[in-house]
Amino acid sequence: MSAPDVPQLPAADFFAVEAMLDEAERNKLAELRDFLAAEVAPYAGDWWNKAEFPAHILPKLATLELSTPVHRGYSHLFAGLVIAEITRVDTSLATFFLVHHDLFVESLHTFGTEDQKQRLLADASELRTTGAFALTEPLHGSDVAGGLETRARRISSTTGEADDAGDTWVLNGAKRWIGNGTFCDYMLVWARDEADGSVRGFIVDATLPGVSRSRIENKIALRTVQNADIQFRDVRVAEADRFAGISSFEDTKELLRSSRIMVAWQAVGQQLAAFDVARQYAVERQQFGRPLAHFQLIQQQLVTMLGNAVASMSMMAGLARLQEQGAANMPQVALAKSYLSARMRETVALGRSILGGNGIVTDYRMAKIFADAEAIYTYEGSFEVNTLIVGRAITGISAIGG
Repeated sequence: MSAPDVPQLPAADFFAVEAMLDEAERNKLAELRDFLAAEVAPYAGDWWNKAEFPAHILPKLATLELSTPVHRGYSHLFAGLVIAEITRVDTSLATFFLVHHDLFVESLHTFGTEDQKQRLLADASELRTTGAFALTEPLHGSDVAGGLETRARRISSTTGEADDAGDTWVLNGAKRWIGNGTFCDYMLVWARDEADGSVRGFIVDATLPGVSRSRIENKIALRTVQNADIQFRDVRVAEADRFAGISSFEDTKELLRSSRIMVAWQAVGQQLAAFDVARQYAVERQQFGRPLAHFQLIQQQLVTMLGNAVASMSMMAGLARLQEQGAANMPQVALAKSYLSARMRETVALGRSILGGNGIVTDYRMAKIFADAEAIYTYEGSFEVNTLIVGRAITGISAIGG
């Protein structure tokens, strides 16, 4: 007797957000899914367990031609769904992708001189070189805008003396939590000018004398991501490698706003992943002689997970529409990051619960999804800071910093 037909279950994209993409974008997203299924999904758990970054897949990832999609003519919605889809399979790889492409490469597009773009952009876009974004410091995370301690001093390379028109800068300071920091070829380093207190941005070759890097160990989230502590001791950087258009932290806000949007899309991907794993487990796992999905409490948990994911995806689709109009502001972005972070935390916790004891081992994927969510909850503006940004916008009163 043949096995009964299993009904086709609806996709986690319950409100068909992907249908808003054009045909070329849907085809490209399908191509990305095929790549992730073949090259990432079977191995991501092992990479995570070993805390090893899969550098060998970067040439294959580059062939998808997905670096900074909007610059390639794709929509903001498509760019967000790319991050969500990579996150759905491996949050760590998605984090590498957005650090390199949405921060490093995007910075070259936004702030780079024509000479800098000519020298660096093609190799970075095609992943022949890799980049990092060195902003956060050991003592300054959310308050780094005002607390930036890394210092830059402009000098003459001939005399070594301070010179407002010198051709060299000397960097001193420390950075922490720098994704890709252990292996990147270049890093974008943000420092305060000793002469006038302004904020400067520099493209720093990671092999320069005076740069030291060490991997942050013992993480419980994003273990595949190679976060680094970085020290700069009298590092000499050419004036030609300074971002000439940067003179204050305000100049970076557009860039940081966009990267925060992408981390919010990661919160979507995390929820889609949690729902995928939990539903499959609930349908297949037998308890008391029946599938787990037979029980009312399990169905209620799955529906809550799906509702959170759909609400999050729909909010991000609305934000993508505002991006297309050039109208997405920081409070809107902060609301998305804050709200989605909370929904994500609930969703992954429900998914872990559905898997019971199997939910705490990476063999079943859910433990990895659950742990990685904690990093997303905190980075690119913590839940609390993003909440207060929205609170300031809707009350006119700032509660940040006391």
